Amino acid sequence: MKKWFFLLLISISFKGYTQADSTTTFTFSSFLKIVRIHHPMALQSRLQTKIGAANLLKARGGFDPKIQGDIAQKYFENKEYYDLGEGKLKVPTWFGIEFEAGYERNQGQFLNPENNIPTAGLWFAGISVPLGEGLFIDERRAELRKAQIMIKQTDAERELIFNELLYSAGIAYWDWFMAYHNLQVYQNALVLAQQRFDAVKQGAFLGDTPSIDTLEASIQLQNRILNLEQALLDYKNSTAFLSIYLWQEGVIPMELKEDILPERREEIENRFFQQKSKAEMDSLLKNHPELRKSVAKIDQLEIEKRWLREQLKPKLNLKYNPITEVTENNVLAEYSINNYTWGLQLEFPIFLRKERGKLNLIKLKAGENQLSLQNKQEVLAYKIQSAVNELETTKNQITVYRKTTVDYKGLLNGEKRLFDGGESSLFMVNSRELGFINAQIKLVELLTKNQKAKLKLGYALGNLN
Repeated sequence: MKKWFFLLLISISFKGYTQADSTTTFTFSSFLKIVRIHHPMALQSRLQTKIGAANLLKARGGFDPKIQGDIAQKYFENKEYYDLGEGKLKVPTWFGIEFEAGYERNQGQFLNPENNIPTAGLWFAGISVPLGEGLFIDERRAELRKAQIMIKQTDAERELIFNELLYSAGIAYWDWFMAYHNLQVYQNALVLAQQRFDAVKQGAFLGDTPSIDTLEASIQLQNRILNLEQALLDYKNSTAFLSIYLWQEGVIPMELKEDILPERREEIENRFFQQKSKAEMDSLLKNHPELRKSVAKIDQLEIEKRWLREQLKPKLNLKYNPITEVTENNVLAEYSINNYTWGLQLEFPIFLRKERGKLNLIKLKAGENQLSLQNKQEVLAYKIQSAVNELETTKNQITVYRKTTVDYKGLLNGEKRLFDGGESSLFMVNSRELGFINAQIKLVELLTKNQKAKLKLGYALGNLN
């Protein structure tokens, strides 16, 4: 009855998880391709470029020509006191100068004397020039330059999102890989334990084996069942976790089928990462999206600093508009250099406390960002070196442990032959077998660590995408 109980546990544990001829290998590159194309975070990252373009369009809107119109009328006791009308076109330029042209028409019985103009109205055109604040940079130019820099920032943010996504997805894949191959090891171990239990039980029945060996074989079988159940749980959980990175077109979640399996261990054993040269890694580090994002922020603060320095100057705006009477045939027929309006506007806060306070805050923020940039460079350099060290170490460990696993297998086979010849004990066979099982698990772990170290290096360099 105990034997049939164990076999029932085995069948339940492995239903749907034994590798068959109809299985499909789900390679790491195929997995990342799906993640790169269909994952919601991948789609989100592509929005960053559109956000940057939208901000640039918004900033360019500050230089859009504007049409303005103003009409004011007053009627009282059946009298038209005044009817004032003006329409004009304003064209701002990159250099802070504004051009203006328009038409003015005023009429009424009680016009303000300054609004008295010919009945047909007046044409005017002119220019407004900042002589103080706004001469070298103004708010419009500052916003446009910051928006241009923001294009670089959003592009870096897009790469960072991709980098983070592919790294976490890659870790999930290699955890799935390790869980599956550990499951295979424990599956084979359980089969061997069941076969040994049957053989020992038969030997005890015939009197060739001590009865106590039956108890030891049974304990080993129970331990293998427990190990298998835990391995199966780990595999199920890792499969479920991997599925959260699998989406199809239309942002529809996918699930892994039971016949989809990770890459074979033998293929991974011979796949080592080709180490980049130090010059290549230094170049990639300088171009890291995290650093590019920080540099873009610093550049934006420099633009803001220039604009705030400009605000320490007085506002001094000169405006000059030639005017001419409207004629039927020629707009310039009545033009005279003696017909014009002009104005000079001056504004200057005496203590400049608001402006100086803003400038000091920006300087402090720029210094803070510069220190943060230097710290990020050092942290990324450490992560790169750490990943390189782990890659080299795990590569060497894999080379050594492949031979170790073969040697453990040789010890096990030799011990089995001695046991069959009556020169060894069941305890020694179990001990050798346990060593072989642990060696296989360790080798799978080292293979997984090596692949994760490769991911860590790409992540630290910022070029997983």
